[in-house]
Amino acid sequence: MAEFSTRGANGTRSLESWSGIVDDPDLVDAILVSVQLAVTSSVLVLVLLVPTMAWIRLRLPGLRRLVEFLCLLPVAIPAIVLVVGLAPLYAWVDHFLGDSPLTLTFAYAVLVLPFAYRAIDAGLSAIDLRTLAEAARGLGASWGTVLLRVVVPNIRSALIGASLLSVALVLGEFTIASLLNFDTVQVRVNLLGKRAAGVSIAVSLLSLLFAFALLFLLSFVGRRRDASPANGSPEEG
Repeated sequence: MAEFSTRGANGTRSLESWSGIVDDPDLVDAILVSVQLAVTSSVLVLVLLVPTMAWIRLRLPGLRRLVEFLCLLPVAIPAIVLVVGLAPLYAWVDHFLGDSPLTLTFAYAVLVLPFAYRAIDAGLSAIDLRTLAEAARGLGASWGTVLLRVVVPNIRSALIGASLLSVALVLGEFTIASLLNFDTVQVRVNLLGKRAAGVSIAVSLLSLLFAFALLFLLSFVGRRRDASPANGSPEEG
């Protein structure tokens, strides 16, 4: 991909395809939209999952398997099938919220749910949540305080991992955005491939490198987490 995107005339090398990324305003807008979608989707999933999973572990353990099944279900359903179910809903979303591409946040939150769930579940399993919560409640902390000042700091690595996985998945998603007629970076790359293959490949390579950097960061965070108990970290306490 790097070789193809740097091909110039008469066997020379050129960065024209790479400079074409910033010269295309539609492509820049699509990249910005995808970045915003990645951030909003990650935040929405964390806001939904963290309180729900903590509450189920503390108060409703009998529902844990049901919630796990529902959260992991999207990974077994092809994206094209998800679109068939989401399309009628998005007719109402467009009616009430407008046709902004940011409304894709709701669809992408469903898409990343299984990956975020697994990351957060691993983080909650690594701590004694019940003891920490009961100790905080015994000291007079409200449930909101328990969540924000006890639970979240102790699963910080898991939250970072869930966020990075969500961002990488959203930036690479094409099917849902295309079939719902929204212009994201992958949709724009597909269109560019028909008239400016070099620019299309350059953007694709840039997306891959960005996703690789995110996953590398995730593995680095995981190594630090594994090493932290030996160092007497706050998480161990």
